[in-house]
Amino acid sequence: MKQIYIWGILFTAILPLSTAAQFSKSYEKVDQYVEQLGPLSDLNVATITDTITEIFSQNKEKARAIYYWITHQIALDPKAIRANDNSKTEPEGVIRLRKSTAQGIAKLYQEMASQADLRCLTVDGYTKKNAEDIGEAPDELNHTWNVVQLGKTSTEWFYVDAAKGCGSLDKKRTTFIKNYTSGYFFTERKIFNHDHYPDNAAWQLGEGPGSLNDFNSLPVINAEAYDLGLSDFLPRKGKIKTKVNATFQFNFRLSPSAQITILEMQNEEGNKKTAPKSLQFTNKGGDISFTCIFYDADEFPITIFANGKALITYMMEVTE
Repeated sequence: MKQIYIWGILFTAILPLSTAAQFSKSYEKVDQYVEQLGPLSDLNVATITDTITEIFSQNKEKARAIYYWITHQIALDPKAIRANDNSKTEPEGVIRLRKSTAQGIAKLYQEMASQADLRCLTVDGYTKKNAEDIGEAPDELNHTWNVVQLGKTSTEWFYVDAAKGCGSLDKKRTTFIKNYTSGYFFTERKIFNHDHYPDNAAWQLGEGPGSLNDFNSLPVINAEAYDLGLSDFLPRKGKIKTKVNATFQFNFRLSPSAQITILEMQNEEGNKKTAPKSLQFTNKGGDISFTCIFYDADEFPITIFANGKALITYMMEVTE
């Protein structure tokens, strides 16, 4: 088993960090209303949309109602995703089957948004699912999400990823794991851009990787990082090269309201995950910092957890 020695150090302000603006935004009343409506079985797309949005006057509430309903009523389809089969992605079919690919879920969101008089587009692109994807060029487009416009300017476009918001597939992509995440709705642009790369550069809203190669080199941003308000991180590279017995430093910025009390690291040996190791760290208003030493030469993924939630995943390469 790999030995890791970890201790806390004072945080140094080396990150150009921004606050997670959407983290504290509450849509509790919208969510509660849509929750009590349930699956709305045997209704078509237009009727479902009217039912879940008709009481809301603000466009952002309508957008949220659609997001909440889809992420709770539609699942990812492992078989179709493994086969890269997007033949059954028309909205009415997705409603009938209650499952689809990311493309099908994004097309359903777009159709429901249009029914609610919201301007919404689908965006095809790339995302990383696990540490093995870091640094690897994908063979083809592997994800689809949405952009929603609430005003007339470019600053009033917002990201929505209902497919990731509803959950994920296991590593073998044979089983859907339902795990609702609120944070993929109107996500803070900078962190979304570190997790998604559009095929059309026009739909990279704000600061982000300059190329697909740059994007592929980044670490994996896990779903729960969005709910923790992750807005920046160091190191930037997803593949970390370090020496045995050398000190290595990690820095993250999370929302201060996340109130992080426990930080842990977990690494994988082959297909087995070790027990998470508790970290000593400093936390100054959401600025998290810790250092570690790796004692064994090897290559393996590590995941950082905050308050028990998976934050970010790197691939370590430790040499003599």
